[in-house]
Amino acid sequence: MKQSLLMEKYPVFDLILPKPETTFDSAEAIIEALKAKVEAHPKVAYIATFDHYAHTKAIGGAVGEGIAAAYNLVFCFGLALPRPHVLSVRPRSIGVADMGDHYHITFMEPPMEAATKEMESWCKALADKT
Repeated sequence: MKQSLLMEKYPVFDLILPKPETTFDSAEAIIEALKAKVEAHPKVAYIATFDHYAHTKAIGGAVGEGIAAAYNLVFCFGLALPRPHVLSVRPRSIGVADMGDHYHITFMEPPMEAATKEMESWCKALADKT
């Protein structure tokens, strides 16, 4: 995974996953695999799957070149709620885009290291061909 700053302020993790390096045959299948990880975790709550591509097309919005599908898996680690400010960085989301020859998987770095490590491991496991 690669870490970068999106728009010079958002810490983002990216994984470019060539299709020959995974057993998944669609962005939807990847979302379902990630959803299973979320649902199996005792302290994470699944919230929704958002079809960002369908939404953007439906409102006449622009979709970047090469994007064939785009989803967000929305969930929350929410291990504690110490103050109202925490709400501004919740819930979490992992985005999956089908770019034709590869999948582009991305998420914004959470403020909790344990959540970052877990999300990173979920994404890296998608490259496992076994």
